[in-house]
Amino acid sequence: MRRPLGGGDRGQVSVEFLGLLPLIALVLILVWQFVLVGYTYSLAANSADRGARAATATQGGGAGACRSAAEDDLPDSWRGGASTACHPQAGLWKATVRLKVPVLFPGAGDFPWTVTGTAGAAQEDSG
Repeated sequence: MRRPLGGGDRGQVSVEFLGLLPLIALVLILVWQFVLVGYTYSLAANSADRGARAATATQGGGAGACRSAAEDDLPDSWRGGASTACHPQAGLWKATVRLKVPVLFPGAGDFPWTVTGTAGAAQEDSG
């Protein structure tokens, strides 16, 4: 039986796709990890901002309110490795939040470095 001309490369696209599949998966994993890093930076900055603003409140403010507000809105997966510092500085409150960056999935593991977010808010007058 004779093969027709031009029919010898049947299935070649499937073979090439399977060869590139590991590379495509690696690129998608790296993109996802960069998204998690960016989201962690966003969480740290927002958390520090909320903490600094809570510290300046005329009633119930201070370092305790700062820490509480800073950790309040953090997702549970980021809350475990969170570190918050709040202190007054010449008429304003400064909040610093440090978060660990998760590896691929929040809660599965963390990278050894931390992401830092800082914010300041002017102390409100009590009168």
